[in-house]
Amino acid sequence: MKCRRLLVALFTCGVILGNVSCKDFSNKVLGSGKEGSRDTLNEKLTQKEKVPVLLNKWDSLQKNQLHFTVDSLHPIPVKQQKRNLKDSLRRAFDAHPKHIYLTFDDGPLIGSAAIDSMAREKNIKVSVFLIGKHANMSKGRKRDLQKYESNPLIACYNHSYTHANNQYSRFYNNPEKAFADFEKNEKDLNLQHKIVRLPGRNIWMYDDIRKIDLKNGSTTADMLHKNGYRIFGWDVEWRLNSITGNAIVSQEATLSHIRNFMNNKSSMVPNNVVFLMHDDMFQTKKGQQQLSSLIDALKSDGYQFELMQDYPIKY
Repeated sequence: MKCRRLLVALFTCGVILGNVSCKDFSNKVLGSGKEGSRDTLNEKLTQKEKVPVLLNKWDSLQKNQLHFTVDSLHPIPVKQQKRNLKDSLRRAFDAHPKHIYLTFDDGPLIGSAAIDSMAREKNIKVSVFLIGKHANMSKGRKRDLQKYESNPLIACYNHSYTHANNQYSRFYNNPEKAFADFEKNEKDLNLQHKIVRLPGRNIWMYDDIRKIDLKNGSTTADMLHKNGYRIFGWDVEWRLNSITGNAIVSQEATLSHIRNFMNNKSSMVPNNVVFLMHDDMFQTKKGQQQLSSLIDALKSDGYQFELMQDYPIKY
């Protein structure tokens, strides 16, 4: 009797120990325990959140890749369906933040110090596309470059070493020489980001995007892109007279232009507007005041200021 009880007890313990060890094996090796399932689910949700659903649907609509059918009972013309979907997507984008990229070309120049001060005063992110030849013109320009480099709110990018000497067609007609000019600039200025804006050209080349304005810059752009560079143009440009500080295009008209791009989702990527200015526009007090006022207006609109290295922010 005692032997039978002992055998039963041993068998019961074996079953319990077996269950515990199997469960432990399942958790640690197969990942089928509750904790493992939770981790896997979180990973899947995170991956799903990263998919730019709105942008993908917007792009498909823009490229006429979506199929629309007309219901015989309640017929809605295809054009109307497309318009309805576009309006719906616009409203969906409007539920997300709107991103503005302040970009300044041709620095360091007179005016660069004011841009540096403005970024610090307003606590906004700023992107500057630099020219090595300008940085080496004088001690003053080198000091301006150092201000940019030491400002955590400013990111420095490549705008070529010579700015094509303002002879753009000749510059791009020799793509190998043009490519070497960008490489020299990167090395000379110790630029940390492989991000480029081509002088005299509004060319975009990043990820699977390729948008060319003038063909004789395309070969240089292709060479840069194949060597790991991302190339960015601009959506909206603002010009001031660099000597007087007077607006060639008024601040009000420029703001209206930006708002139209944001509201109509007509920029390169919806909710992302790349805004081009030039350093020498802000060498006068009048120009600086206009820039300060424009930034305040953008802040009032609730726009978020971003760096080009984070472009584009997708939804």
